[in-house]
Amino acid sequence: MIELADMIRELREQLTTALTDGDGRMLRFEMGPVEIEASVAVTREAGGDAKVRLWVVDAGANGKFSRAETQRVTLTLTPKVVPPGGGRAETAMITGDEVDGER
Repeated sequence: MIELADMIRELREQLTTALTDGDGRMLRFEMGPVEIEASVAVTREAGGDAKVRLWVVDAGANGKFSRAETQRVTLTLTPKVVPPGGGRAETAMITGDEVDGER
């Protein structure tokens, strides 16, 4: 199982890789909103430091969460890039090589 936070963390890593792979390229794409839709199981831990956790579930795994509340969530994330020295966040630009016949 994977927590929703881990899924978003991996998405951030993948988008960062796409940004850095295209660094210095002539062709650029402005990164717009990123939408993620997932089925999540909501569980609550007992005890003094009780936490609510959101677990991303496989479509066929709902039976494993018979005691958890399963919900579908859609997140819309708008990626921004903060310059290395800090400062104002800017729209992320993904760059890459131009492909023949590309418009």
